[in-house]
Amino acid sequence: MKSRAALVLVVAGAFGSLAGAAAPGDVAKWNTPVEPFKVFGNTYYVGTQNLASVLITSDFGHVLIDGGFESTAPIIAANIEKLGFKITDVKAILQSHAHPDHVGGIAALQKMAGEAAVYARRPAEEVMRTGKLPPEDPQYDKKTRIPTVQNPWVVHGDQLLGVGSNRLRVLATPGHTPGGTSWTWESCEEKTCLQMVYADSLAPVSGKKYRFTDHPEVVEQFQTSFRTLEAAKCDVLITPHPEASGFFERTQKAGGKGDALKDAEGCKKYVATFRERLEQRLAEEKGGK
Repeated sequence: MKSRAALVLVVAGAFGSLAGAAAPGDVAKWNTPVEPFKVFGNTYYVGTQNLASVLITSDFGHVLIDGGFESTAPIIAANIEKLGFKITDVKAILQSHAHPDHVGGIAALQKMAGEAAVYARRPAEEVMRTGKLPPEDPQYDKKTRIPTVQNPWVVHGDQLLGVGSNRLRVLATPGHTPGGTSWTWESCEEKTCLQMVYADSLAPVSGKKYRFTDHPEVVEQFQTSFRTLEAAKCDVLITPHPEASGFFERTQKAGGKGDALKDAEGCKKYVATFRERLEQRLAEEKGGK
């Protein structure tokens, strides 16, 4: 895994403001295909090089987390089928946060699945219904539009969501967006079970005129989210942007072996990176930058 300082530079330099309309070249880069693969047990990676999407399977219906851009949806669906599963067996679609690069494809994926229910915390659920970002989003842009989904369901922090034989815990992790959400579940293989965590982005990025120092309530949201993820049991960390947590490097090195994949400090290191980034951002704002 990259050092904390290196990860700070990755986040600061690579992601910027993601809520607005992305240039076609940026979308194409984020949609760079990768071969789908098993992470561990019944958890599979079905996203692209820069936009994560995770499939959690069961004999009674699958769960999909995050849907990329609208143009990413066919890639995700094809990856699911390539692994031998059916998109029509996806019964629930979840999300990390309501920005176009993570939920733009959910409406299309819901249609492909046919009967999938979409779940989100408020106010992310409102974004999925209306297609508009809430004004309190640090990356708010009134021009941004997200394809709306059919009848989204509301979930709440610490709720246990059952889909098929899977049980996923909802973790409220706002800050990057007001409705930011992380998810935890257990995946097992033979006699080994690992606690998987799909941890939402914690990056303090914003529109050009937004200052976090003017929004202490958002800073407190970040701090609460840091504590939530630090306290979570976390064997395998997955993040919406894989490079933010060195995901591919870790999984390739582990080679699918649970003991090599497990990193009980993964979430804590992830939090430490972005706590440092938030402190830097606040210091820059107080310094007049």
